[in-house]
Amino acid sequence: MPATIDLWQGARMSNGVSHPVYRTSDPAAALATARRLLALGDRDDTHVSVDIELCTVAEVLEVRQVLPEAWFRTENEEFWAREVDAQTGLRCDWHAAELSTDANGLDPLLPLWASLLDQPVGSVEDAFTNLVGARYASIHWGRLIWPEAPERGYSGRVEHDGVTLVFNCDDAATTRRVGTHTVCVDVHRIEGSQSYAAWLAEQIGQAVVGPP
Repeated sequence: MPATIDLWQGARMSNGVSHPVYRTSDPAAALATARRLLALGDRDDTHVSVDIELCTVAEVLEVRQVLPEAWFRTENEEFWAREVDAQTGLRCDWHAAELSTDANGLDPLLPLWASLLDQPVGSVEDAFTNLVGARYASIHWGRLIWPEAPERGYSGRVEHDGVTLVFNCDDAATTRRVGTHTVCVDVHRIEGSQSYAAWLAEQIGQAVVGPP
């Protein structure tokens, strides 16, 4: 399972679930749909986090420039096997400012994942969507409060409510599918959660398009 889902595990663990409600080949349309969903909820405490896989030095340097506050972590198994600090978990990531810009220094770390967590809504989404291209990536808006819908048996729970946009993989975020971008509604896992997710999707003219 790729690291893309790291940012939104909270919505998919025992008390949370994500329902795909929109799928498209147009990343800009996916972002616009995600924003329409966000507009349905209380966003006073909402933040946004992004995550992207980088397989070449050129990609790392590009993201480092676009997201100068990002953190980078390696997924290179040989690095983890070789580095004592990595084995003990004492040194597994680097801030953009301290990441090497030399190809010889970056090559042994590839693939890298870049993450930027808990940012103000609207601060990074457009620039991030523009640089995704064919890479695995995700945007997660957390601490959203969905409206209550007693007829659907749902009251918003801020620790699980949110929206996730997954780029270039299927709605389960497990299989690469370049050109497929999926918007998911994140809700508290209850008996009627799919019905409630469907109701949220209906508010913007969409529907649940796959299994949770």
